[in-house]
Amino acid sequence: MKKLLLLTLVTIFLGSVKSQTLDWKTFYETSDFLETPRYNKTIEYCKQLAEFSDYIEYRSFGKSVQGRDLPLLIIDRNRNFTPEDVKKSGNAVLFIEACIHPGESEGKDAGLMLFRDIFVHKRYPKFLKNTTILFIPIFNADGHERFSAYSRINQNGPKEMGWRTTAENYNLNRDFIKADAPEMQQWLALFNKWLPDMFIDIHTTDGADYQYTITYGMHIMGDMNRDQTVWQKDYLTTLEKRLKREDVLMFPYVSFRRWHDPRSGLIRNTSSPRYSTGYMANQNRPALLVETHMLKDYKTRVDATYKLLRHTIDYTDKHYKQLKVINAIADGESENLAGKEFVLDYYTSQKDSTYVLFKGVEYDIVHSDLTDGIWVQFSDKPKDYNLVLFDKLMQGKKAQLPDAYIIPVEWFHVIKRLKMHGINYTTLDETKEIKVKTYRFSNILFSDFPFEGRQMVQGFDMKEVTITKVYHAGSVVVPVNQRTGKIIAHLLEPEGPDSFLRWGFFNSIFEQKEYVETYVMEKMAREMIKKNPKLLEEYNKAVKDHPEIYSDQWAKVFWFLQKSAYRDKLKNLYPVGKIYGTF
Repeated sequence: MKKLLLLTLVTIFLGSVKSQTLDWKTFYETSDFLETPRYNKTIEYCKQLAEFSDYIEYRSFGKSVQGRDLPLLIIDRNRNFTPEDVKKSGNAVLFIEACIHPGESEGKDAGLMLFRDIFVHKRYPKFLKNTTILFIPIFNADGHERFSAYSRINQNGPKEMGWRTTAENYNLNRDFIKADAPEMQQWLALFNKWLPDMFIDIHTTDGADYQYTITYGMHIMGDMNRDQTVWQKDYLTTLEKRLKREDVLMFPYVSFRRWHDPRSGLIRNTSSPRYSTGYMANQNRPALLVETHMLKDYKTRVDATYKLLRHTIDYTDKHYKQLKVINAIADGESENLAGKEFVLDYYTSQKDSTYVLFKGVEYDIVHSDLTDGIWVQFSDKPKDYNLVLFDKLMQGKKAQLPDAYIIPVEWFHVIKRLKMHGINYTTLDETKEIKVKTYRFSNILFSDFPFEGRQMVQGFDMKEVTITKVYHAGSVVVPVNQRTGKIIAHLLEPEGPDSFLRWGFFNSIFEQKEYVETYVMEKMAREMIKKNPKLLEEYNKAVKDHPEIYSDQWAKVFWFLQKSAYRDKLKNLYPVGKIYGTF
């Protein structure tokens, strides 16, 4: 017993000596709070923390396209560093992400200091008894190393910073559901492996000037499970009060009805699943979008982020059981979506409004003699405004969900995305003829320019049809009743704002592959009208209603081709089927 006690005392003593001899100041602190470290310095500090503390493990959860490790710190006071062990322990998992936009680096510097203070300086010995942390200090590793003093024109520090997008020019915070970037695909694998209980995504906002150091986004407007909404509101109320006591003002994400004009009033929205918070909401997990104010100096922003993370850890430690229970309830609801109507998108009512106190600054709006536009000139004088607020969420597009979706084997590039999102499916062992419902599209409108590497489908009309189709062996059946049911609906229901169809995964179904000469179709069209005079009325209406489509002779004769027996019966037909009942 004496030997064991002596060994313990020696270990404590050596740990204390080590903590004193190592330089524990972060690069950010040694720069007089003006700079953020490069990638290698960040990784070096992460490994130093992991080598010092038995409660921190450093890992890479993947590789960037340029070959850099994607760093991850797993932090657990019970030394549980696998999702299986953490689940057995009963801890809640808090997932914190920094530098998805590397120019917005507050989360990286605040996180490194906080975990140093917890485990090296022992400042918060009661923290993390019931919470396990996953911390990504740099998500967009390649963009981080596109380092420059000219990355963020609207931002007040640090001196140099990374670039917004990846080496392939993807904005990762538009990629959560389509998952084109290899970095995002590896992030999704990490997420599905751990299935964290709460997520924090740390950014720096652009936009107007005001007194708040932090603005935030969280899905509390009614599009999530009721108990989760209540939990998030309680968390935000507590967080706002605690931060205010430390002179940190926090307010919901600032979006004016007219850009840059506070007097136009505030409007609040909810995010689609292309964004981190929207994706998490549809994975049934609370998520906080942190947006520090770009015009505050860098130290002020980092300090505020540090305090927000500290208070969040304290809150999850105390409310971890409730968090896990409400998440499980929400998961259960997703496992019972088959046959129900599902809301695919939301919008904010422009009729219902209230008033809210907004802590802004004095400003003028003048006419620019240079650009002939509006020039907003903010002052440094604080001013409180009583602004009209629009925050009533309304349901938009809806879909009746089937028992299952079926995706033909030939659409393998779509099928392989399902596993990335933790979606379960079965595979047909043999070719079958199956009766399904699906959609036929018309009046398809494409975007004029690419967005995030894809030519999106901006608009279309669609009609539900019932067909009997041959599905070859290897086709997959995706049951709706599973934990990821909401993600399934968003991916496979075409009218979802971030569906596979919207993002252009099915664009080839809209292509004409067989053609007709005008001299053939001009004659045939008249013969068709002679047999069916109403056809001429339909044609004239189509040309009148959609002049942007039927703007030349070729488009017009192809309208008649689509009405003839020579039409491609698969053109504009959605290949994904909806199965009701068994088959």
